[in-house]
Amino acid sequence: MPDALTKLDGVVSQLVAGQDRPTEDSIRETIASMRISPMFADVTDEQAELLARQIEERVGISMGVGAVVSDSEFVPWLNDAKAAGRIDPYYWIRYRQLLQKKRLPRDVITSTDEVTDRILDRMGNPHDTNPWDRKGMVVGHVQSGKTANYTGLVCKAADAGYRLIVVIAGIHNNLRNQTQARIDEGFVGRDTGRLEKRDTRDKPKVIGVGTFDDRRAPVSLTTTLKDFNKATATTNTSQIASYAVPVVLVIKKNSRTLANLVDWLREHSTGRYSEMVDQPMLLIDDEADNASINIKYGREEVSRINGQIRDLLGLFRRSCYVGYTATPFANIFIDPDTEDDVYKEDLFPRHFIIGLDAPSNYFGARKVFLEGVAEDADTRPPHLRYISDNGDLLPVKHRINHDVTELPASMIDALRAFLVARTIRNLRGQGNQHASMLVNASRFTGIQNLLRNRLHEHLRTIEDALRVDGAKPDADSNPVIAELRRCWEDEYSEVYSEWQAVRSALLPVVASATVISVNKDSPNSLDYDAGGQNGLTVIAVGGFSLSRGLTLEGLTVSYFLRNSLMYDTLMQMGRWFGYREGYEDLCRVWMPEEAASWYAHIADATEELQRELKRMERVNATPMQFGLAVRSHPSALMVTARNKMGSGVKHVMVGLSNSFVETTRLGLGSIDHNRKARNRLMAALETAGFGEATAEPVAGGKLLRQVPFGIVDDFLRDFENHPDSPLSAVDPIRRYIRDRLDDELGKWDVLVVSLNPTKEKPVEDVCGWSLVPIHRSIGADDLSRNILSVSGPSARVASRGYEKAGLAPELIELAEADYREENNALPGAKLNYPDRVYRARRQRPLLLLYNIRIKDGDVEEKDRSKLPDEPVVGWGISFPVSSKPDQKVEYILNTTKLRELFGDDDADEDMGDDDA
Repeated sequence: MPDALTKLDGVVSQLVAGQDRPTEDSIRETIASMRISPMFADVTDEQAELLARQIEERVGISMGVGAVVSDSEFVPWLNDAKAAGRIDPYYWIRYRQLLQKKRLPRDVITSTDEVTDRILDRMGNPHDTNPWDRKGMVVGHVQSGKTANYTGLVCKAADAGYRLIVVIAGIHNNLRNQTQARIDEGFVGRDTGRLEKRDTRDKPKVIGVGTFDDRRAPVSLTTTLKDFNKATATTNTSQIASYAVPVVLVIKKNSRTLANLVDWLREHSTGRYSEMVDQPMLLIDDEADNASINIKYGREEVSRINGQIRDLLGLFRRSCYVGYTATPFANIFIDPDTEDDVYKEDLFPRHFIIGLDAPSNYFGARKVFLEGVAEDADTRPPHLRYISDNGDLLPVKHRINHDVTELPASMIDALRAFLVARTIRNLRGQGNQHASMLVNASRFTGIQNLLRNRLHEHLRTIEDALRVDGAKPDADSNPVIAELRRCWEDEYSEVYSEWQAVRSALLPVVASATVISVNKDSPNSLDYDAGGQNGLTVIAVGGFSLSRGLTLEGLTVSYFLRNSLMYDTLMQMGRWFGYREGYEDLCRVWMPEEAASWYAHIADATEELQRELKRMERVNATPMQFGLAVRSHPSALMVTARNKMGSGVKHVMVGLSNSFVETTRLGLGSIDHNRKARNRLMAALETAGFGEATAEPVAGGKLLRQVPFGIVDDFLRDFENHPDSPLSAVDPIRRYIRDRLDDELGKWDVLVVSLNPTKEKPVEDVCGWSLVPIHRSIGADDLSRNILSVSGPSARVASRGYEKAGLAPELIELAEADYREENNALPGAKLNYPDRVYRARRQRPLLLLYNIRIKDGDVEEKDRSKLPDEPVVGWGISFPVSSKPDQKVEYILNTTKLRELFGDDDADEDMGDDDA
């Protein structure tokens, strides 16, 4: 936005925030009344209308207050403290003013106020002088504002009387520095980095909340330039008690730093007659989910760090630990070896767990991977683009000495899309905002640097073409410019229809764009403060430290070509999400199709556990019960495999109530056996009066109702499940069913899956039935091990909507109404309904019988002889909600085998801990 427009936005946003019920008219009237001022004379009618629409959008953004699960002994104290006048909300009021100045929607500010009060109320009362310790966890969404939430909590804790606040912010310096900057802005109110420099030490720069009132600025013992240091802390003032204002530290999750802090507190702040500090302390762990350390360093380092966190908490007579995580699949729930150990885990959030809702304008996994992907494979997702051309140029798995002489065409296309998107953003008045592109395609820093060089070369080629021919009438005849036009037509012509305007504005964008690598060879290369009046346009090439650590400002295009599955994905996907006001329609993510399917799966599982938290709140469940629900979720099998070190057999209790399981990996050696099992099933159905003539045609195939379980059980017993498909292991499933045979799972619906016939997919005779088999690709890598990995790593056989089969129309209507209400969908809005909404309404279990024709498109010519000519057999089961959901079934897992399947360690060269 131009400067005058930015100022007008700030003034009008503050005025609108004070209106009870802002309307379209009141917003425009406010803008018109302000434009009379000479200060805003340069703002055009078009810009004013665009601003009015943006403010309308912000006003319409809402955020729920989330779910809370507390221990049974919770006693509220906050309301009484406020009523007694013991809380002066000095720090919170400053922070709220900052959020208003940043134009956060007022409903979001209100919800943040409410949810931070709910968290504070469950923390210890700092005015209670008896010893206490509290432990809790806040489960948010990736990049949805967790830092903003805990900064608000820090402010309120300081107002309530907490004297020392420690924030642990990841294992890398760049993330710690960035978190320190956020705390400086939202709590301290001063630029701590200036205090480190001799020439600016005596002239502290007031920033953020300090611009409203800086009389009681907290003391920070760390700065944006330096982590905790005993010598620096000692020279300030030795004892926490001697400060008249709260003290804050932002430190890395580093054993050396933690040890130094514990030593310093022991030396300077423990009492004369006690080894404990008397002041109340709050510890916020911003990476309570420790997966990155767990994978890289193993249990010893985790134990050491967790031990030091416990030592730190143990120094205080009154302390509260609050862990923040982006996923319910946190190690704290998953790692303990027995259910008893879950509760004994010293940092287990035994007192409270709070789930944060994301605001309605959050651009997250649901929009990209779930709602954004149509069931019809021919429909292109709005935000996702699939990489299939990396081949020999840049294999997913490559050696440290791989030579990058050329880039995949898809990466060059992603670069073009980024440049065009940035240009459109400038034309929309967003030129003073940053725009970033992320490239994460190698674990090796040397190859990251080569990718940076190749991208730089392409960028300069584009710049040269625009300089020479960009202003000519026949500019589009230049092949480089013609490719930019093609990219605009493919990606953005529907959202910005004027190519001439885009082409004319491209050169300044390309000329100012920079390509940098962010890794151990160039740790400080990304500096958004260096942008001047215009926002930076930056292409950042890096690995997981970049993906996990820094927030990339204005991230618009991502190119992701990595080989990590399941649990790691949660951290990696985080950088792609957040808030994209005014340019969400321009955002794109390039990745392999199979990786996108993994993200969809884990996003779905994570949302499911967020819903479980809300359900548990309604029935007054405890944190312990939620912890066990996470551990018994079917996806926890993969997480367990990923996080466990060592080998051996692991016993895991899994809940199959309201769940879906299917055979995703089929052994070539069992194909004939399983076809015979299918033939026996079809014959048994015919004998029992369930032949094709009695089957009901439904979407997805032919449905048989009220089939006795004995027929289904014989088929499951006959079927040879491959050990690489652990969730469809037949024995635990049959045990689960037998425990519920008399009341819940005695009668079954059976869907014999069949497509609508086409010229390419004709009707076939299968056991005397007229069926059209489903067609699925396989993961070519597994074929060498004689395994058919159906749909590759996406491990999904069923199509959307199959679990609707057998539901009465009124139940389908209720299921879809539930989903619309859950998502606050507008009347008439078109939604993709996930199958779980139908499953939740099922009254009988559903067996899906698959006949699968294997597609050979992804298989090399030399391996195609291994593929079966006839359809192979698989199955899926949709289990309804059980009246005994807490009765789980035991799976016995070979952890070494599971790590081979789900735990491909793809750690970066520079994933190690930064020096303290």
